[in-house]
Amino acid sequence: MRSPSVCLAALLLAVGARFSLAYQGSGYSPLEDDEDVYAHNRYKDTPWCSPIKVKYGYASCRSPRGGYYKNVLGTKCDIRCQKGYELHGPQELMCQSNKRWSGKVLCKQKRCPTLSMPGNGGFKCLDGAYYNSRCEYYCSPGYQLKGDRIVQCMDNKLWSGRPASCVDMEPPRIQCPSVKEKTAEPNKLTARVFWETPEGRDTADGILTDVILKGLPPGSHFSEGDHKIHYTVFDRAGNKGTCRFYVKVKVRRCGKLNAPENGYIKCSGDGDNYGATCEFSCIGGYELQGSPARVCQYNLGWSGTEPTCTPMNINVGVRTAAALLDQFYEKRRLLIISTPTAANYFYRLQLGMLQPALCGLDLRHVTVIELVGVYPAQLGRIGLRLMPPALALQLRLLLRIPHYNFNMVVVDKHGVDKERYPFPATPAELFALIDTFPLRKEEMKLQAEAGQSCP
Repeated sequence: MRSPSVCLAALLLAVGARFSLAYQGSGYSPLEDDEDVYAHNRYKDTPWCSPIKVKYGYASCRSPRGGYYKNVLGTKCDIRCQKGYELHGPQELMCQSNKRWSGKVLCKQKRCPTLSMPGNGGFKCLDGAYYNSRCEYYCSPGYQLKGDRIVQCMDNKLWSGRPASCVDMEPPRIQCPSVKEKTAEPNKLTARVFWETPEGRDTADGILTDVILKGLPPGSHFSEGDHKIHYTVFDRAGNKGTCRFYVKVKVRRCGKLNAPENGYIKCSGDGDNYGATCEFSCIGGYELQGSPARVCQYNLGWSGTEPTCTPMNINVGVRTAAALLDQFYEKRRLLIISTPTAANYFYRLQLGMLQPALCGLDLRHVTVIELVGVYPAQLGRIGLRLMPPALALQLRLLLRIPHYNFNMVVVDKHGVDKERYPFPATPAELFALIDTFPLRKEEMKLQAEAGQSCP
């Protein structure tokens, strides 16, 4: 059975809880009513949390005992943010027995996605990409805006309006020169006419994707008559600008020259105009007789004499190997095959592989020299022509070719030892090597123009 003093204390506790207006740490001003002061002192040991302060937001709290106590143990608070802000953290907090709220909250300003920068334009924003910020699009000179010029970051974190883009609608500008009139010099086939290539200008980004010329380009040789030159330019948006002018020319010509049999002709200009030069050369195995170059003269005649191509006459009776090689300088390449005996397996195999490739060798200006045997019982051979043993020995010594085993040496037109083979090589390997030599590219071009090839 409880004592009267204990019952009295319980009664006072109940009265204090009924009429008290503030708790320790509540933040309220000191209470003046004596009864409330008594209640405050009575519950001074009850757990309290610090008052909730939400920047850019507010808390709606419910005390378990009702009244004005918004941060006593068990109090629950609903957290909300101002318009344009969003909550980071739990929506409800509760004051716990450790005098701490059950979580942390933060109201952050809402932010829209970063706007895409329009090509050939941009945008300006008053307050970045945050809520209620307004951004205005603009375009570079020569471009027009397509879409909404002004957009605003809305509460749903999306931008208002339609995406903007800058469109090039204006055609580029181009101005051609005036009529070009030129009379060719006497006895000349054509007149070479120059002009500055018109420069188009795009008012938007200044970039032209295509400049299309219809007609001959500047610096060309124009035949007698009127020639229309037409320029068209396009910008990156596909807009087109055009201009045109005329070139008027009078000309005279010399008679056409032809390439000699088994040879080539290469002419400057149009090939028969006054002052044009035609150069002649022969295919492999032939030597040029006559004028190597002829010039179309003022009297409409060609200088020099008519050239011909005759088979090369190799002199195997020279005294030194150097004199022998000089005959091939800048004319023929050499494939020198050396063997200690005509019965050598590698030698016989190599000759067998080269036999069906003679056309390819001749097309590449290659002469085959065979050195067979060991001095003094050795001989040299160029086709059906035999060279003295002493000359064959000199050639081996000059090129440092071993005497007692198979060896093959490839020499270019300048007498340079380019490659050595201690074993037989296929024609494909030899051709691949020779086609990399100096002068070979120009030879292939001339042969292609003349339609020369091997079956």
